[in-house]
Amino acid sequence: MDFDLSPEQADFTRLVRDWVNRHYPKERARDLEARDDVFPQELWDDLAQAGFHGIGIGPEYGGEGGDAITQSILSRELTRNLGGLSGVWAVSSFAGAKTFVTYGSQTQRERYLPAIAKGEIRFSIAITEPSGGTDLLGAMRSRVDKVDEGWRINGQKVWSSGANSSDYLVVLAKDAGMGDSRTAVTALVVPTSTPGLEIRHIPKLGMRSFAACEVFLDDVVVSEDMLVGERGRGWHQLLPTLNNERILTASAALGVLDGVLEEALAYVTARTAFGKPIGQFQTLQNYIADIVAWRDQSQLLVRRAAWLQSLGRPCGLEATLAHYVSAEYANKAADLGIQMLGGMGYSMETHMQRYWRDSRLYRIAPITGEMARNMVAQSQGLPRSF
Repeated sequence: MDFDLSPEQADFTRLVRDWVNRHYPKERARDLEARDDVFPQELWDDLAQAGFHGIGIGPEYGGEGGDAITQSILSRELTRNLGGLSGVWAVSSFAGAKTFVTYGSQTQRERYLPAIAKGEIRFSIAITEPSGGTDLLGAMRSRVDKVDEGWRINGQKVWSSGANSSDYLVVLAKDAGMGDSRTAVTALVVPTSTPGLEIRHIPKLGMRSFAACEVFLDDVVVSEDMLVGERGRGWHQLLPTLNNERILTASAALGVLDGVLEEALAYVTARTAFGKPIGQFQTLQNYIADIVAWRDQSQLLVRRAAWLQSLGRPCGLEATLAHYVSAEYANKAADLGIQMLGGMGYSMETHMQRYWRDSRLYRIAPITGEMARNMVAQSQGLPRSF
């Protein structure tokens, strides 16, 4: 079994790391993240200039190509400095590009993919509901009806990342015309300028300049051609997108581990106490070793999940396991990093607090660690617990 990146993937890793270090050092990322509810348009535009929005989109649609492994590399390397701001790229990538590459019509691919690749349009996904959280299907109250003008949607969504700065939402709603099955869900593209659509920002702990939003749909009507894939099959179609999301967030958590390790090593090397660098203290060396072990374990799981998806093979369990493990380790490492920095770790002037705040979300979304554990246990033959 070969765990090495291909020469092309290794070159891409170096390219992205060099780009991030030159254009978005950690100090700039910290300043961008501190601007509450202000979308980092300059970051979006720079990502477009670099061609990164085209990763995962084929050249026939104006993209740069690249499989799930390439996307994973990009997510990791962006997050190493940017922290949660890497979601500016990731959300539109899986909500828009992955959606249309996987199950969009040829017309939709030709319409949306070139514009996504150029950074001309942004997508967000609106599927979670206030009363449901992880119980996505059981709690879904949003409804879509077939009408003469196309499709009419009523309902409410929550935790739609980047919705207030997006041009389009991918919305899932129960389809009244498809029976009572809990999976009878239809996916639609909804322009954010559509009458009856309201978006409200939700203040939150981390990723502060990339908003989380509530979405209200009050008799929102979109045309017939906004149907994505097959009517009533939206949930089944969404699964590859959800797996891709988990791989990207797992890769982002891996990037946090990289960033935390860099910051911790720099600090314990430079800081002195009791007449010597604190990096000579056994306890701190043990902490560093723990973070290295957590990073390497996460890397193996993330790479396996991305490799499986790149081959078109089932990867639901592997993507979930990669996300769960890397999210737990990333947040644990960031917390340990704060401890190593002492008072400076608690200061907003340093980066550990940003890694901690941003990585805390990964333990909740896109799937909670508890629900991920349930799925892993179920895969071992235990009965369904939810």
